[in-house]
Amino acid sequence: MDPLSLERLDDPLAPAREATAEMLNNRHPNFSLPQPFYNDERLFRIDVQEIFEKEWLFAGLTCEIPAKGNFMTLEVGNNPIVIVRGNNGEVHAFHNVCRHRGSRLCVHDKGKVAKLVCPYHQWTYELDGRLLFAGTDMGSDFDLSQYGLKPVNVRTGGGYIFISLAEQPQDIDELLESLDHYLDLCDMDNAKVAAESNIVEDANWKLVIENNRECYHCNGAHPELLNSLQEFDDSEDPRATPAYRALVERKQNEWQTMGVPWELKRIGRRNRLTRTPLLNGTVSMTMDGKQASRKLLGRLPSPDLGVLRILHLPNSWNHFMGDHAVVFRVLPIGPQKTLVTTKWVVHKDAVEGVDYDPEQMRRVWDATNDQDRRLAEENQRGINSTAYQPGPYSETFEFGVIDFVKWYSERMLDNLGGAPRLSLASG
Repeated sequence: MDPLSLERLDDPLAPAREATAEMLNNRHPNFSLPQPFYNDERLFRIDVQEIFEKEWLFAGLTCEIPAKGNFMTLEVGNNPIVIVRGNNGEVHAFHNVCRHRGSRLCVHDKGKVAKLVCPYHQWTYELDGRLLFAGTDMGSDFDLSQYGLKPVNVRTGGGYIFISLAEQPQDIDELLESLDHYLDLCDMDNAKVAAESNIVEDANWKLVIENNRECYHCNGAHPELLNSLQEFDDSEDPRATPAYRALVERKQNEWQTMGVPWELKRIGRRNRLTRTPLLNGTVSMTMDGKQASRKLLGRLPSPDLGVLRILHLPNSWNHFMGDHAVVFRVLPIGPQKTLVTTKWVVHKDAVEGVDYDPEQMRRVWDATNDQDRRLAEENQRGINSTAYQPGPYSETFEFGVIDFVKWYSERMLDNLGGAPRLSLASG
């Protein structure tokens, strides 16, 4: 029997899977998760298998692989992935694993190649994954067609690239259509990454997402961000003031006249898209609230477009302004270690030093990312204590966190095998 089949018959994580389902079914609604969800190695492995290897993940942007042979790489758990632009402009994704002896093919974060060539023994693959060359030593009866690269599900929409390692991934069409609609004027295929940062946070990935899903902490932690950002992004937010609601109405009328999409769009708890005003008089997330790039994104008609916020669970949030976008990707590395990648995106024809200054553009989010890193890491240290027990979320300030934890719990239970969601139904 295949060793993989043997492993499935004797799953070393089986007891942990049962315990995971039991904890989720019995957890207190609207409370944080039990401690093992944030620091246990076995539960981390289940997170990778049941969430990151089965859900659609934001991987990167189409503008990062603009031409034939451009590639980018990332790792999902122990799975190295390569995404490459093919001969006819199509986007392909593969397991970044040679079919000879399993070596990684592409060892750099990004680059450009004519073919995909394994650096170990020079097995050579076409950009669509077909094996072209394996050397004469494999014998005259060796069938190249049986050893193409193993594909990964890949879809694009609005300039975004999503991948799923699942055999039969969930439908993602509604999100892709929504991204095409909301980002049409941004013309993301004709954008470029002006700056990028990678931060490793010593915290569980769920704490990173939870921190992002609320601004309860913003007043005390993010002075740079609050130079431009409203603490709430929905006029239905119970904290929203009459002045904010009036500003929203005025700006929405302006955007409607310009033909700029702004409506709140939810796709379950997984996705949320909405355009909301920045502070009155500011047009971009910069220290002074002024444009970071003189050249606007795509075909956008004005710099004063507030901020289009896009959420994709489990691993991305995004801010689109008239002049630039800030795109975030989260990938788990360990039970208490998470990679957070931030990309600042501008029009492809914007000239560094003329139209924009990368340091000035990234100053707000560099500061905010570091502040959030410290918050998540302190959160992790406290959760590791024997004194930790799940605590209540504020339904007024932390409704976004509540939605995330519900989404996570539901997807985990479904992916574990359709276990009943007894306590979730009441929450």
